Amino acid sequence: MSQTHFGFAAVDEQDKARHVRAVFDSVAPRYDLMNDLMSGGLHRLWKRYAVAVANVQPGQRVLDLAGGTGDLARAFAPLVQPGGVVVHTDINEAMLREGRERLLDAGVLLPTLVCDAERLPFDEGAFDLVTVAFGLRNMTHQQHALQEMHRVLRPGGKLLVLEFSKVAPPLQAAYDWYSFNILPRLGQWVAGDAGSYRYLAESIRMHPDQETLRGMMRQSGFGHVDVHNLTAGVTALHVGIKC
Repeated sequence: MSQTHFGFAAVDEQDKARHVRAVFDSVAPRYDLMNDLMSGGLHRLWKRYAVAVANVQPGQRVLDLAGGTGDLARAFAPLVQPGGVVVHTDINEAMLREGRERLLDAGVLLPTLVCDAERLPFDEGAFDLVTVAFGLRNMTHQQHALQEMHRVLRPGGKLLVLEFSKVAPPLQAAYDWYSFNILPRLGQWVAGDAGSYRYLAESIRMHPDQETLRGMMRQSGFGHVDVHNLTAGVTALHVGIKC
């Protein structure tokens, strides 16, 4: 049986999704508050930048994978009107429920689907844009997931991957200290769960760096991939075009 990483731990491939699901079941109720505290609100600016780069147009079809509490889906919804659609998905039902409730509270009604990014239930070429924000690193078979994203895009369509990445070397020591000392304490204080936030810090270190992920996207069929470093590489936005 093949193994993969769950943070710094090695687990059987078939068990990773279950472990990840347990993490997000735990953090879902305080996910947005924790994001604000952990990033000092920067995650909102990173997502706003991704929406600007996406440059969606009225009538387009958007698939938001690992959409969680719905920040991107909510931002895209008015931009695709009239005539477009945003499909809000996540593999984790608890996260998706939180997102759907937030969207409904904002007066936004979108198609919402529990969906595994490694086995997308959509036709080839069904979407103009696919987005995944802070979700790729939690997927067991990232290369296969990227191939699925490529499959469901139309020719000329765009994939946006917003994810934590490799921070600039002068900031590495301070970033590591913050990640492994402050984040778990915040998680315990706010969400009553230090372990899940320790996993999140570890999963960032196990995620491919900017150039490795660019290469993975190219291998998945994207003919052109741009990388936008944000906040000194704390996060990166990868933009792939299906040629």
